[in-house]
Amino acid sequence: LINGLLRLEYRGYDSAGVAVVDPNHELHRVRCLGKVKALDEAVAVKPLIGGTGIAHTRWATHGEPSEANAHPHTSETGRFVLVHNGVIENYLQIKEEYLQGHKFKGQTDTEIAVHLIGKFVDEDGLSVLEALKKSLHIIQGSYAFALVDSQAPDTIYVAKNKSPLLIGVGEGYNMVCSDAMAMIRETSQFMEIHDKELVVLTKDAITVTD
Repeated sequence: LINGLLRLEYRGYDSAGVAVVDPNHELHRVRCLGKVKALDEAVAVKPLIGGTGIAHTRWATHGEPSEANAHPHTSETGRFVLVHNGVIENYLQIKEEYLQGHKFKGQTDTEIAVHLIGKFVDEDGLSVLEALKKSLHIIQGSYAFALVDSQAPDTIYVAKNKSPLLIGVGEGYNMVCSDAMAMIRETSQFMEIHDKELVVLTKDAITVTD
């Protein structure tokens, strides 16, 4: 994951982070202000163990550059973790209409999105897929989402609208990224995801729906 971020450093960013879910369904997250090198050094001190993970570098669009605003972001209960490339235009309306009483650690639109998904599962009883679909109908703007549920650590949920996203296909593993450069050493097979498509990714299967 960190090597993938290093290959995308040319795009510019202000912070970086990584989250991994271990086989015991525990989420481990490390976020740093500044370069990926700082993240790499932090992870070396606190090694991450697990078979499913997501990582991201952030360019501040909402909220100052800080560790609290760095991706990945978690839901209110900490069950879900999300990275997001893009801009959610109606995030303040979502916060006001759906997330009264929720406590936020930063000021990003992404944190609003993962809280919304978490609310629909933890408070309203929807399945993860139903909650993600419902959230995508509410969210306005651009997004490339990668979502992990710590209670189902063998799956990554992926959705795209107006932001680049590719699936990398491997033998016994699958990957997702905004740019093939990040995955080029792991696979040479790629699937392009189109706007308004939703993908459920496991190590053995790729399921695409609209």
